[in-house]
Amino acid sequence: MHFQQIQRQDEEGIISLSAFASTIIREYYDPIIGVEQNNYHLEKFQSVRAIKEQLEHGYTYYLLFEGENMLGFLAFYPREDALYLSKFYLAKQYRGKGYGKAMLLFLKEEARKQGRSAIELNVNRFNPTTAIYDHFGFRIIRAEQVQIGHGYIMDDYVYRLEIS
Repeated sequence: MHFQQIQRQDEEGIISLSAFASTIIREYYDPIIGVEQNNYHLEKFQSVRAIKEQLEHGYTYYLLFEGENMLGFLAFYPREDALYLSKFYLAKQYRGKGYGKAMLLFLKEEARKQGRSAIELNVNRFNPTTAIYDHFGFRIIRAEQVQIGHGYIMDDYVYRLEIS
């Protein structure tokens, strides 16, 4: 297993990441938020254009591989005292096999390297993965609703994990 960072100039990597992300996110979120809102969400946050913009504005993206197989990806950026986890996804066939834990350990190390004292993230309130974040020691610090355009709202819990 290894992590590969995606750089702004890696056009091919960004295109692959966007396609991979779309597959995972459609499979997971279409039933939760609906196809129409998810299409909007994917264009706004996981299109090639959006990923390039995020990379230009301080996001760091990593892909997780086992050999040549792309298993998942994560994206984060510094925000106040925390490392904000913007994306944390595994392909369906790799869930429940310890890869999520490996990704979290990698993320904790990245937060330590940057001198951050916590990891924060937003999770849709109706997403069943909230139990996974609870299991890993994250705690809900608030609920929030964020307007993302076209009348869509992200209805989330904000989770925080203190790290040492």
